[in-house]
Amino acid sequence: MGRKNNSELGAILGGIIGGVIGKKMDKEAREIKEALPGTKVERVGEGILLTLGENAVRFDTNKFTLSSIAKINLEKLIPVFNNYENTNIIIYGYTDNEGKVEYNQVFSAERANSVKKYLIENGIHITKIDTKGLGIRDPISSNETKEGRSKNRRVEFAILANEKMVKQAREEVE
Repeated sequence: MGRKNNSELGAILGGIIGGVIGKKMDKEAREIKEALPGTKVERVGEGILLTLGENAVRFDTNKFTLSSIAKINLEKLIPVFNNYENTNIIIYGYTDNEGKVEYNQVFSAERANSVKKYLIENGIHITKIDTKGLGIRDPISSNETKEGRSKNRRVEFAILANEKMVKQAREEVE
């Protein structure tokens, strides 16, 4: 049998490392579903995309302040986020299509930042969270109705392995 070249070996090790990380992400995904039933939790590559659905963090028109319901839903996620110190969170803010595109872009970032601020105030380490405003992109409902626009004024989360998790996964494999 021939020896594997470095690129083949790297691909094999990368796949195994990805599998180790994937198992940890699967566990976190299950805990999120238990904490907030009805939440859409999708495993994407080695990460998790979290859409809160009925437990959504949504916003009133021209507002980026958190409602009491939004705070309650976020509080249910905080223990799970804290249990996984080796994952990072990206918060994506969105708007409906009312108003100017440039304004919505800035406003969506403000929504993501208000969630970040709340999570930090309640025990999530600041270095664990990043935010991105995506404006009117990726609507989840029609912007033709009041209800649809309300659903589009939201935040979503991506949860990813940080460098420490990747390093630990490599050590487990090697």
